[in-house]
Amino acid sequence: MITKSIFFKNFRLKTNNKSIKKDLKLLIKKNDDILHSLSTKYKNSYSKKTILSLKKYFHIKIIGMGGSILGAEAIYDFLKHKVKKNFYFINNLKSKNNLNNKKNKSLSIIISKSGNTLETISNTNIYLKNKEKSIFITENKTSYLSNIAKKLKSEIIHHNNFIGGRYSVLSEVGMLPSELMGLKTSQFKQMNNLIKNKEFINSLTKNVSNTLHLVKKKKFNSIILNYDEKSDNLFKWYQQLIAESLGKKGNGILPIISSMPKDNHSTMQLYLDGPKNNFFTFFYVKNDSSPKINSNKILSSHSYLKNKTLDEIKFAQKIATEKVFFKKNLPYRSFEIIKRNEKSLGELFCFFILETILLGRALKINPYDQPSVELIKQETSKILI
Repeated sequence: MITKSIFFKNFRLKTNNKSIKKDLKLLIKKNDDILHSLSTKYKNSYSKKTILSLKKYFHIKIIGMGGSILGAEAIYDFLKHKVKKNFYFINNLKSKNNLNNKKNKSLSIIISKSGNTLETISNTNIYLKNKEKSIFITENKTSYLSNIAKKLKSEIIHHNNFIGGRYSVLSEVGMLPSELMGLKTSQFKQMNNLIKNKEFINSLTKNVSNTLHLVKKKKFNSIILNYDEKSDNLFKWYQQLIAESLGKKGNGILPIISSMPKDNHSTMQLYLDGPKNNFFTFFYVKNDSSPKINSNKILSSHSYLKNKTLDEIKFAQKIATEKVFFKKNLPYRSFEIIKRNEKSLGELFCFFILETILLGRALKINPYDQPSVELIKQETSKILI
C-alpha cells in the first residue's frame, strides 16, 4: 500500500533510486510552481462568491482542448456517481455534439491558457448560445477569447501562466468544474501528505528508476491495461501528460490505452508473443456495486460463476493476466484503487505528475514545453489565411 486508498505493485527490477530521490528532494525544496498547485497552499483565482453564483446551473458545458479539459473530464467520469448535474465536454472538432440546449440553468465554461487555441475558438463560436451564462478561464492578457469575454461581459478567471495546461488539473482549470460538480476539492490536494509518506516516495522514485531502465532497454511503449472504464479519461489525461512532456530530442514514451478485459480478445496476443518493446501498467478500481450473475441461469459446466459479480470476474481476469505476464517475464506494474473518491484520484494525479517531471529531469529534457506542436499551429494558420 502506498496510501490507504492505493495498492501499488512496482516493476520487478533491481535498480538504484538514490539519484531520483535526491532529485525529488531538490524539486520539493525549490518549491516548484507545478507542485505548489497540487498542495493545499495553492490559492485559486476564483472566489467563493463566484462559485455560489454558479451553483444554480444544472446543465454545464465545458469547452477546451487537451490539458484545458482532460483533467476535468477525468474527474467527472471517475467520480460521476457523486455528481447530480449534467456536464457536457466539447474537446474536439466534431460535426455533432449531443448537448442539452435548455436555456434555463445552462452554463458554459470556456478554457484556454493562451486564449488563442483554434479549436476552442471555433467550438465557442458554434456552441456558445446567445445570452447563455458563460465563464472564461484564460491567462491575464489580451487574446481572442479574452476579447470575446469582454464583448459578452462574461467573467474572466485567470489561468496562471506558470502552470501548463496538462499540469493544471488541480488548479482553477480542474477545481472550478469540480466545485460545480459538488465534489470536495480540498480532498484532491494530497501533495502535502504524500511528500511525508516514505512508502509513497520510495514507490514513486523506484518506479521512475525502473522506467528509465526500461527506456534505456529500448522499451518505449507504455501499455495501460485499464480494467476500469470510468478511468478511460484519466488515462487520456495521462497520455497527453507523458507524451507531450517527454517526447523531445529523440526521447519519449508512447502511452497506449488498452480496454480490459475486452482487449484479451484483440491485442493481448500481440502483447504476450509480439515484439518485446513494451512495458505495462495494470489498473483496477474496486467496485462495490457491480451486477451479479444470475445463478439460476448458469449451466453446471460453469458453476464457478455462480454468485459472482462482474467486478469479481474482472478482477480474476486481471490477476490471471498478471500471472501470465510474470511467467513470460514481461515488465509490468500494477495499481489497485481500494476507494473511488477525491482523495484517491488526487493521489493518482500527484503520482503521475511527479513521475513525469522526474523522468524529464533524468532524461535532461524540459518536461513543461511542447515546441514541435507549435509548428502545426503555425502551418494551419498559413493554410487558412
